[in-house]
Amino acid sequence: MFELVEPIATVTFSEVPNEAFLALGMRNYWDGYFAGRAAPLGLAPAEVVHAVFYNFADGEVARHIPWVWGKITPQEAIAARERSSATALRQMIGELADSPGLVRVGDLATRAALSAPTEGRVLYAGLRALAVPQEPVARLWHAATLLREHRGDGHNAALVAHGIGGIEAHALFAVSLGMRAEEFGRIHHLPKARLAAVVDGLRDRGLVDAAGGITDVGRAIRERIETLTDELAAPAYDLLSADELDELTAGLEPFAAAVAAVDA
Repeated sequence: MFELVEPIATVTFSEVPNEAFLALGMRNYWDGYFAGRAAPLGLAPAEVVHAVFYNFADGEVARHIPWVWGKITPQEAIAARERSSATALRQMIGELADSPGLVRVGDLATRAALSAPTEGRVLYAGLRALAVPQEPVARLWHAATLLREHRGDGHNAALVAHGIGGIEAHALFAVSLGMRAEEFGRIHHLPKARLAAVVDGLRDRGLVDAAGGITDVGRAIRERIETLTDELAAPAYDLLSADELDELTAGLEPFAAAVAAVDA
């Protein structure tokens, strides 16, 4: 489900939404990112948004929150994000936007997305409080976003339970791919000394070896975190019968594939 939901939800980070936020006065991509994604939390201070956006380095959130709220309101950001994300998704899926199965897939995804537990899921709970769009493409995007953020909140909990910090999570993932932390796109902009300290910390815990590669212990922890993340995400789909879950899986495939083809 992650592989099917993720492409649909993350159209919100593509060029059409970015342009929409720039048109509203945002200075750059990250202003729009934080305004759109944090808007369901309301006028929360940077410290709170940073706690929810687990894998950002210290200070990154504060460069955008609360500055963005001097330009637009959270309600305006929510509307802009929904409108532009639906436009982006519609463009990417092409003729599928008018396919008869879209409404059914959106309805199944929405039922699942609105049934998941909210306990400990701050960002998901904020999204749950929003009105569900009625337009089919926007409805599908909204459902996918709910499911994505529900899983993401659970992933944060799994990381915390295993003592892995946000930047550590990126660094450990990078070394698991055979990369150096400073080569990994999500954290490569951080000071080299800062990244070296993070890797040294992972090495002291036996997760990274002397050469900078992942150890068997590190790999085992990553596997446990991913397994727990999946387990915590699963209750979102409990409301659906086995047949409905099969129908949702099959129904999402062409939409996810269409988006992935554009991004390829």
